[in-house]
Amino acid sequence: MNSQSMTFYNVSPASFKCMKKKLQDIGIFVPPGNRGQLSGQGVAADFNWDGESKLIVTIKKKPFIISYETVAWKIGDFVRECHGSLEKVL
Repeated sequence: MNSQSMTFYNVSPASFKCMKKKLQDIGIFVPPGNRGQLSGQGVAADFNWDGESKLIVTIKKKPFIISYETVAWKIGDFVRECHGSLEKVL
């Protein structure tokens, strides 16, 4: 199975909370805490936030007809809306 990791920087505690809420608002399950697996709408991704500013999201599953780039862009939108910044996609 393919996966794609993204590292976000400048993700403050308020930004992390905002992003989790926005994902939950569209029906994505996000567990409590700073790490875990979010899932919903055919997407599953691991997340790990250092509690200060760095968030790593690894897309594990996505709908066949949607590219990793599309999923990554959408996740990036949630981070940007909450004032984090995407540094790199691996």
